[in-house]
Amino acid sequence: MNFDDTFIEFLNGSVSAPLQASTYGSLWLFLPELIVCATIVLMLLARLTSIDKVIPTHWIALLGSLTAFVVMLGHFWNLLNPGVAVDKVVAGTSAEAAISNSEGDPVTVSAGDLVLKLNGQSVNSPDALQALFNGLKANDEFTLTIKKKKSGTESKQELQQRTWYRIVTQNLLAVHTHQHQVVLSGVVKETGNLGLQVHTRDPRQTMFTGLAVHDDFSVYFRGFLLFFLVFVVALTVLSGIPDQDDAPDFYTLLCGAVVGMMVMSSANHLLMMFLGVEMASVPSYAMTGFLKGRRQSSEAALKFVVYGAGAAGVMLFGISLLAGITGTAEFGELGSRLHSIFASGFGLTHKAAPIVLLGMLLITVGFAFKLSLVPFHFWCPDAFQGASAEVAGFLSIASKAAAFALLVRFSMAVTGCSAGVISGLSLALGLGLGTLAIITSTFGNLAAYSQSNAKRLLAYSTIAHAGYMLMAVAALLVLRSTVGTPTAPTSDEMMRAIEGLLYYLAVYMFMNLGAFTIVALIRNQLFSEEIDDYKGLVQQAPLLAICMAICLFSLVGLPPLGGFYGKFFIFAAVFDATRIHWFMWVVLAAGGLNTVLSLFYYLRVAKVMCIDARPAGARPVTITSGSPSGMYVLLLSAMVLLLGVIVEPLSRVAHHAAAAFF
Repeated sequence: MNFDDTFIEFLNGSVSAPLQASTYGSLWLFLPELIVCATIVLMLLARLTSIDKVIPTHWIALLGSLTAFVVMLGHFWNLLNPGVAVDKVVAGTSAEAAISNSEGDPVTVSAGDLVLKLNGQSVNSPDALQALFNGLKANDEFTLTIKKKKSGTESKQELQQRTWYRIVTQNLLAVHTHQHQVVLSGVVKETGNLGLQVHTRDPRQTMFTGLAVHDDFSVYFRGFLLFFLVFVVALTVLSGIPDQDDAPDFYTLLCGAVVGMMVMSSANHLLMMFLGVEMASVPSYAMTGFLKGRRQSSEAALKFVVYGAGAAGVMLFGISLLAGITGTAEFGELGSRLHSIFASGFGLTHKAAPIVLLGMLLITVGFAFKLSLVPFHFWCPDAFQGASAEVAGFLSIASKAAAFALLVRFSMAVTGCSAGVISGLSLALGLGLGTLAIITSTFGNLAAYSQSNAKRLLAYSTIAHAGYMLMAVAALLVLRSTVGTPTAPTSDEMMRAIEGLLYYLAVYMFMNLGAFTIVALIRNQLFSEEIDDYKGLVQQAPLLAICMAICLFSLVGLPPLGGFYGKFFIFAAVFDATRIHWFMWVVLAAGGLNTVLSLFYYLRVAKVMCIDARPAGARPVTITSGSPSGMYVLLLSAMVLLLGVIVEPLSRVAHHAAAAFF
């Protein structure tokens, strides 16, 4: 094959890999990231040509992030409604239906596999369908419903996940699809000629020759990050950080970090995993030290860089060990390669076990740094205190969301064959992460007690919440360790663990961003971030005091706020895992105890703002509900309340994203 043929095949995608998007298709799926990259280029050009003096850079950043988010919504809609290809097929009167499996091989459909209805009349075979269709004459209207019959062992969610149809026909004018059902309606063009074929379509596609993956899970997190980017840009406009001179540099770093995080959430290769982590980390270092006139900010950035460089080196060494022992860097192959290595059984006596466990441990160090898990949390309090509240809020939410997306995908990859001999590896990873979650949440809550600076207190709060969210991943791995055994959990139980994590992250975005926003707005008027200076603010700015109390109580997990359901879903997943291993009872008890402990330091901040008297001569704080800043805070607080009252829509979306792995 010459170069031209090879290049054309590369552009159009390999025939042998039906679930791999072509290069053109990959660029379309990757379009939101490309739009953010184009936004970065536009901001830099505006800086070079001094256009930013006329058109503020934040408008370019806001427009670019909104455009990328709208495109991502389109991707999500396409996954929910995969559409139907209408094409002309070879002439004939056959109504034979065929379904292809995940490898694209044809599978014969028996009479009982499909539920067929023509104009409301049920038929039990393609031949019977053809007989009914022959009774229709040209120009007769018809409605044909094709539905995959549910077996006795699968749930409705499992049926919806695995049954996607592609209809190829020459007679049908209008087609409507809804996951597990296809409804076709139109007018017969030729008497007795149907020519219908039915095929499944997997919503999961790999991009760029398998380096990244496009599925419901990645679309959820990429949309989450873009949605959050819009909120952060709006916050910086309201708070005035950065100023107009530094805005192009700041928004370039902000958008660059988001692109790296989006790459993390869709990584399907060990090197893409590392590339995404570094693309997200390097701009974060610069944003931490962006307040150039403050020595504390520069010191925080230096600590962040030193710890980050060390963690990156350790993680890369772990990646090289794992790739070397398995002979692959593709996520889709890791599980099967580990299964082959430990075909005789997983155990510490196996000669490959120390290398695999060491590699996994070193990779976990990289995740622990991004998630600020104990004992790799040292950078977090100093970085948050030294950086502006806007940057601290961004790091506390976006970096954790991307890191958890990557951690879940990596964990599912290495335990992909947990029904076999490496189930012990899945259990060991789950129990190890559970132990780390207990230590992290406990330390974060205890350390927050003695803090007098609001940003530093929220930093330790962030550490504690990383521990809560890690419990969901631990529960998932423990549940997966029994797949294929009599005690195996259902797919719904495993999906609930991921669903709880996704729901918690969505609520966490609003309540944590709300807290940091209020800190930033108060800082602009008091020139202080000390908690003691917040005394009696309810008398001057009742909106800020009440909204801060809502956000803090949601962080505790009190009903009827969104944080309550977030923690409830995670603890429910941990409870499901208790029947697999007794240690998960310890994890569940630690989560409940830490929730009670956290109430006291959150309550202290609310007491200072809402109960204590305002000192005489204190600087005034005047932010009304009608101001742009007031409406922004009201919106965040309203979302925290809304997600605690109306749970089902977001829960359904999170469940749909979690189903990408099952």
